[in-house]
Amino acid sequence: QVQLVETGGGLVQAGDSLRLSCAATGNFYSINVMGWYRQAPGKKRDSVAGISNEGSTTYADSVKGRFTISRDSAKNTVYLEMNSLKPEDTAVYYCTAVATLRYRGTTLRYWGQGTQVTVSS
Repeated sequence: QVQLVETGGGLVQAGDSLRLSCAATGNFYSINVMGWYRQAPGKKRDSVAGISNEGSTTYADSVKGRFTISRDSAKNTVYLEMNSLKPEDTAVYYCTAVATLRYRGTTLRYWGQGTQVTVSS
């Protein structure tokens, strides 16, 4: 009932920047928190950044000072601006959101399909 679509991934060199976007669509009453996870080859999926309705943000230690998460509530869209990219940032990046549905009033977590970010040395 909620779809998340990520865009903006690609192949870049170390030191470059990328901006990821994730738009939420569907039959929901509201979206609570939105965020980004990533999964590198052979690794588990880890949290990168999150943002609340009030704009409060959290970041993984590995990306603090380099990545910035933001949201446009009117467009139900979350962004991740990634600067000074490093080879260790290479991963599939997944958008996630917690939404309250109109039908049952239940709150569920949803995931996007993922977008590949590859950083060469």
